[in-house]
Amino acid sequence: MKGICLRYAHSEEEAEDLLQEGFIRVFKHLDNYTDTGSLGGWIRTIMVNTAIENYRKQKTKEKHYAAFELLNKDESTNEILASIDLDYLMEKVQQLSSGYRMVFNLYAIEGFNHREIAEQLSISVGTSKSQYARAKKMLREMIEKDNQLEQKMMKNAR
Repeated sequence: MKGICLRYAHSEEEAEDLLQEGFIRVFKHLDNYTDTGSLGGWIRTIMVNTAIENYRKQKTKEKHYAAFELLNKDESTNEILASIDLDYLMEKVQQLSSGYRMVFNLYAIEGFNHREIAEQLSISVGTSKSQYARAKKMLREMIEKDNQLEQKMMKNAR
């Protein structure tokens, strides 16, 4: 469950806070659990919803949302993201702003569609799509920058 929280948090400390808050909710609402699905899936849903609620609180405080224009999908980004180490990718995802990180996680990892994300986060479908596209672009740029630095270091080591 901590891994789920890490995907949505900006830092490990924030992830631990989300984890603690999520488990408090789990224990508080344990009597609502039915045996129709897996306990792990039920807990996972609570963790994701806790992260979403935390994001909404931050969004309200910061009031940083603006309308973003819709960007075209960049298929090469999907190939880059698919070919890298998961831990490395999660480290880069945590560097995204909270809005980009939330939309990226919900769409790419949790499998929500943009309509569902828009409803969950109280944003437009266009904003969800735009933030996902921008998150992918930023991730690609971070990864490319790291690759260039690595190549430069290897070249200088020779």
